[in-house]
Amino acid sequence: MAKIHVIKLNILFVTLLLLWSQIASSDSAIKVPDSSGKTFTLNQPARRIISLAPHITELLFAVGAGQWVAGTVEFSDFPKKAHLIKRIGNHQSQDLEQILSLNPDLILAWDGGNSAASIDKFRGMGIPVYLSTANSLKDIAALLRRFALLTGVGDRGEEVASHFERILNELRVKYSARPEVRVFYQVWDRPLMTINGKHYISDVIKLCGGKNVFSDARVLSPVVGREAVIEARPEVIFVNATGKQSSTWLHDWKKWQQIPAVRNNQLYGIKPYTIARPTPRILMGAKKVCRILEKVRKNNRGKLPRLLNHATKIVSPVK
Repeated sequence: MAKIHVIKLNILFVTLLLLWSQIASSDSAIKVPDSSGKTFTLNQPARRIISLAPHITELLFAVGAGQWVAGTVEFSDFPKKAHLIKRIGNHQSQDLEQILSLNPDLILAWDGGNSAASIDKFRGMGIPVYLSTANSLKDIAALLRRFALLTGVGDRGEEVASHFERILNELRVKYSARPEVRVFYQVWDRPLMTINGKHYISDVIKLCGGKNVFSDARVLSPVVGREAVIEARPEVIFVNATGKQSSTWLHDWKKWQQIPAVRNNQLYGIKPYTIARPTPRILMGAKKVCRILEKVRKNNRGKLPRLLNHATKIVSPVK
C-alpha cells in the first residue's frame, strides 16, 4: 500500500514538474510583432538562422548576431564576414535541400521581397518564418530591436537602434526645416524608375529638407517618363549608381537643360549601399544628401541678389 502511495506521489511530482516547465517556457518565450502586426513567438533565441535578403543579413551583423546566420542569399556582402556564409539561392528562389541540410531554427524573410509560395512551403515544413519589412527609417530601428530580441541580444540591439535614432534626429533638427529643395531620385534608367513618398529613401530626402517630386506616385517604385521629370522641375537629381554606370546616367540628363538641376549642374551619384539598403549604413547616404541639399540652398541664395540686380536694371527708367 505504501509502495502504491509513493508511486502516486512520484507521478504527481512529475506532472507538476512538467506543468511548471511549460509555464516557465511560456513566460520566457520570445514574442515579437511581425510585419503584419501579428505576434511571432520563439521558445528560445535563434541559433541557426536563414536570412532571405542582404539587408537582413547586414542587420543581424549590426546587432551582433551574425555568427548565428547559417545560410543567406546572393549579394549578402556586408560586413566582410558575410561572404563566408553558405549561399542558399537568391531573394526570389532558394534551394530547399540546402536549407533543410542547415537545420534552421528560424528563417528571416522579407515581406514583399521573397516569394510567398516559398514562405508557405517553409512554414508547411514546420520551420518558423518571421516576416519583416522596412518602408521607413523608423522601421530600420524597429528591425534592429526585433532581430536582437529574436537572437537573445536585446541589450545590444537597443544600443545600436538608439544610436541610429540619435544620429537621425540630429540630422532632422539641423536640416528638415531648411528651405525646401525639389529632388528627383533615379533608381534605374531603362525604364526610368524612381521612388514614391512611402519609401525609406524618400524619408531621407524629407529628413534633409528636400521634397521628393514623385512622392504622390501610387506605387513604391514607379516608372516615369522624362517629360514628367522635366515638368516636375527638380533642383537636384540623384542617381542610385556609382562608377561608369553613374557617369552614363548623369550624362544622359545633360541634354535636358530646361531642368533646373541640369542647368545648374546639380547632378549626383549616390553609392547604392549607402542608401538603398534599409540598414544603419543609410546614415552615410543621409549625411551626403543633407550636405548636397544645403549646397543647393547656398547656391540659390547666391543667385537671388544677382537676379534682383538684373530685374532692377530692367525696370530702371532710361535717363
